[in-house]
Amino acid sequence: MDNEIKTWLFDINSAISEIDGFFEEGEKRFINYKQDIKTKRAIERNLEIIGEAVKRIIDKRINIELTNARKIIDTRNRIIHGYDTISDDVIWGIIIKHLPKLKIEVEELMKS
Repeated sequence: MDNEIKTWLFDINSAISEIDGFFEEGEKRFINYKQDIKTKRAIERNLEIIGEAVKRIIDKRINIELTNARKIIDTRNRIIHGYDTISDDVIWGIIIKHLPKLKIEVEELMKS
């Protein structure tokens, strides 16, 4: 695996870790997320980073599979270009359901 891919995987992993770090003692509560505009914006920024890194990996046309890669990229585009239509519920679903799985995939790829 080349250094660019390793860097982008590291960036994805770091962004997910940063998102996790926004929640005290690992307790993730939707109401706290919804009421904290700074956390919401910071999470959105990290999702942009994740989406861009996934896009770069996919564009390199290497044999790396990431679950929901296209949806990750689409979410990044939606945050950037459709900022006024972002749903707290959708972002929260990504945080709770999808990022833990992506983190596991990325960590496995980083080991190889």
